[in-house]
Amino acid sequence: MNNNYYKSPKPSWLMRQFWKACGADAILLERSTYTDQIKYFCLGGIVVATGVMAALAGGYAFYTIFEPKGSALDTEIHFPTVFLSAVFGIIWGLIIYNIDRFIVTSTGKGDGTEAITRQEFKSAIPRIIMGMIIALTISKPIEIRMFKSEIDQKLFQKQQDIKEKDKQEAEKSYQVDINKLQVKKDSLNNVTNFLEQRYYRLEEIARQELDGTGGSGNANKGPIYVEKEEDATNAKTNWLEVKKTNDKQIVLLEKAIDDLEKEKIIKVKYAAEKADKLDGLLERLKLAHKIAGFWISLFITLLFMVIELTPIFFKMMLIKGPYDYMDENVKDLARAEAGIEVIYNFYKSADELKNDSTTLSENNIHKNKLLDGYDVSKVINHAAELKAKERLLILKAQEELNEEIVRIWKEKKLNDINENPDKYVDEQQ
Repeated sequence: MNNNYYKSPKPSWLMRQFWKACGADAILLERSTYTDQIKYFCLGGIVVATGVMAALAGGYAFYTIFEPKGSALDTEIHFPTVFLSAVFGIIWGLIIYNIDRFIVTSTGKGDGTEAITRQEFKSAIPRIIMGMIIALTISKPIEIRMFKSEIDQKLFQKQQDIKEKDKQEAEKSYQVDINKLQVKKDSLNNVTNFLEQRYYRLEEIARQELDGTGGSGNANKGPIYVEKEEDATNAKTNWLEVKKTNDKQIVLLEKAIDDLEKEKIIKVKYAAEKADKLDGLLERLKLAHKIAGFWISLFITLLFMVIELTPIFFKMMLIKGPYDYMDENVKDLARAEAGIEVIYNFYKSADELKNDSTTLSENNIHKNKLLDGYDVSKVINHAAELKAKERLLILKAQEELNEEIVRIWKEKKLNDINENPDKYVDEQQ
């Protein structure tokens, strides 16, 4: 708009993009007042901001789910997952942006007053529910990021507790079997050592008998010495035989103990890996609710709900401005150009509307002013009616022509029968 009393400000590129985001008509807004331009600029800004927040929340949630698992205090960044998270976040942000844009664009302007009527609120309920669901998907990942330090500390402590518990259980379960095998091994060693010590003792007794330092006190190889030397020899033979047998069993026992020790180490390692995998999105959500508490978590969720639902309520509260009237005028002109006429308040009751079957078709119901759930306005598609009348006239003319053709053919046949009756009699025979 540019005249002697007002000149519409020229919009910037950014303002145009935000207008598109909320589904406003840029051509009309360029000719409208600055107030209307700012209203729809702010609406578009909220839609864009929601898409950006959704992209950040979706990317962070994706990274939390698919990052390599480890200690909760391990802050090393995994760049391949960061790249995939960025791609997913952008796609998710565009999806939410497109849904929000549809919700805001499809939300009507209400009755043009600040008051939100019951009927307006009732019509907006499906959009409000969708907005609440979107707000929940955005708020939870951001909530996790807000309390990341506290969550990491709690999660690390929980991982350590689980590791220690599983380690003790693994050691307890394997140590019982290891101790049994160790007792058998020690028993075999004790038997071998006992026989060895017995041999050395008998050998010492035989030597003392030989040099006279013990036994009978006579230094000679008499019958007593021979007897004691034979006892020592038998003890040695018995010791070596038992030692050979026990050594084989001890080797087997040591191998069994070593295998159990390895299994225990693997079990403890598996327990540690299992505890590290506890670092997931669900666990962080639980800890976030526990750390923040019910009211803080609810406040954060409500905050994002307010941001998400603001455009819906604001559109119902907007007071009509020049842009809205110009928009209605353009639509009326388009309807007039297409030959569509809307007769408002045509029906005074719902029964009257129900009895008019021509208005119940999907194309003829103009959802503007409702009465008992039905539109009280009647829509007349003049172009369609003209086409229908034209088609009906053609069909009637075709019917008259067909009747005339049949009549002429009939007269011609009758004259031919009268002139040549023998021809038709022969044909009948």
